[in-house]
Amino acid sequence: MVSETNTVDLLNQTKNLPDLPGVYKMFSAENKCIYVGKAKNLKKRVSSYFLNLKNHTRKTQALVVNTVSFDVTVTENENEALILESNLIKEYRPRYNILLRDDKSYPFIMLEDNHSFPRLVFYRGPRSQGKKFFGPFPSVFSVKSTLNMLHKTFQIRQCEKSVFENRSRPCLQHQIRRCSAPCVGLIDELAYKKDLNSAIMALEGKSAELFDKLNAEMETESNNLNFESAARFRDQIKSLSSLQLEQSVDNHKGDVDVIAIGYESGIACIQIFFVRKGRVLGSKSYFPSNTSGWSSEVILNAFLNQFYLTYHNDRETPSVIVINQQIADADNLKIAIKHVCGKTVSISTNPVKGNNKKLMELALKNCELALKRRLASQVSFGKRWLSLANELGVLQLNTVECFDISHLGGEHPVASCVVFDSSGPKKSSYRKFKIETAKASDDYSAMLEVLQRRLKRTLNEGGVLPDLLLVDGGKGQVKQAFKTVHDLKIESVKILGISKGISRKDGLERFIAIDQEGNFKQMSFNNETKFLLQYIRDEAHRFAVDAQRKSRSKSKTRSRLDSIEGIGNKRRSNLVKHFGGVVGVERAGVSDLERVPGISRSLARKIYDSLRL
Repeated sequence: MVSETNTVDLLNQTKNLPDLPGVYKMFSAENKCIYVGKAKNLKKRVSSYFLNLKNHTRKTQALVVNTVSFDVTVTENENEALILESNLIKEYRPRYNILLRDDKSYPFIMLEDNHSFPRLVFYRGPRSQGKKFFGPFPSVFSVKSTLNMLHKTFQIRQCEKSVFENRSRPCLQHQIRRCSAPCVGLIDELAYKKDLNSAIMALEGKSAELFDKLNAEMETESNNLNFESAARFRDQIKSLSSLQLEQSVDNHKGDVDVIAIGYESGIACIQIFFVRKGRVLGSKSYFPSNTSGWSSEVILNAFLNQFYLTYHNDRETPSVIVINQQIADADNLKIAIKHVCGKTVSISTNPVKGNNKKLMELALKNCELALKRRLASQVSFGKRWLSLANELGVLQLNTVECFDISHLGGEHPVASCVVFDSSGPKKSSYRKFKIETAKASDDYSAMLEVLQRRLKRTLNEGGVLPDLLLVDGGKGQVKQAFKTVHDLKIESVKILGISKGISRKDGLERFIAIDQEGNFKQMSFNNETKFLLQYIRDEAHRFAVDAQRKSRSKSKTRSRLDSIEGIGNKRRSNLVKHFGGVVGVERAGVSDLERVPGISRSLARKIYDSLRL
């Protein structure tokens, strides 16, 4: 907390600020950035925080009280300030700024055209040049449902190249009419390319041209008495027609984002409908954090700045943005988007007619439903959180960390740490650990290793320790947690274990606590507390299993050569090419290995010995 004297000192410092546009940062006593803002006039804007403090909102008062210093960066104009502000918010994630929490990259459909029979695949990540992408889609589900429709309608192949090249007969996908089986020659390249082009036209929103094309081909095949081929085109037309009927709102042209905001009880929901090439790809709900105390106009303004200026690399910027509220920085935002994304956009508010009006009505309805669900969920979660605090005898329960170990027969052991606070899971704080020193299948040693690594790092970095340490396991795991906390001389952390009991059925879990002397005590909780602890445990288990599967999958694609020190991508490639594969390398002698470019005698000996361990 900052004294009134310090507030006066900060106000005096503002007298030296320039009357120029720029960005300001406010810092706490721990020298942590707690707020980033932009200003048309730095001197007026920053000084306004320290004048008439009682007239500010409670949130601004809290910001000022916790500010011990500030820093400013002058920019040439407001547009540069807007862009810099968005980037700094992403970098510092200040506690008093409205934050866009979901910054995952959006999924796309990618055309894999490096094959005589190309395929359409799910893709998420940076878009490389030379590849053709369709999207972005608002969710993985919308991508998979679109691909499912394309496979069903046009029978585009789905298999990997390695599978394609080793097929001797059609697979199940052909039997259920989801693939035309080009792998065994049941369709030629020309016919397959026609189907692929039709699928691409569907993705590009060229519905009218596609219907005309398919009708013409059906008529041609029918006139040539190729009735089976004509029936295939007929089925494609029927499938596309039913798809269009399902999509009741069709924008018919252009790329549009339709955005509606709802705000209630300190929680904001922002609903976006994505229209690309005239087709509604779907919608997505966002719940920015730190919105309590701000107006919906300020929240929407902050969201749009971050959404289009900071998190824009993974998606195409639309030519039209439709919103349900006026924002103060609309003109500056348009200029900034053009500067950052290289695209001219128009921003309109509350359309009164046409398809955009229909979409806005849908967005508002979905926004209202999503907000109601979130509020109901938070009320329920808050009630259970308070119940847990009461039963543990804690005056204020801020955070809970839960740990779980996952392995498959002792192989690829990993651990997970999930973090919860009074508002729910803090997924940005989740961590996964690769077990380094514990023996295979030794869950106790693995738990000890992970807890030591986590808590030591938290202490070394001056982080905040959890109020409750929850471990998935019985007395053995709880004992390791107690040992870690005792060795590190931590007294403020409570320890609780949750085990599935003898029958290993949900609802029959055992809860084991341990006191300061190391004595175990079986706890009994009410249903509200049990549900919360089970939910936290299940989330830790889900995260651990997911990490373990990824680790196992990654190991399958690694060669034994990857684990040999001194063997990088180039040398590994040279070895495989020289001997025709890893098996050939394993059979080679030291003198044979020496003949490979880049392999010295000492490295050849190391490879030889490593492959024979």
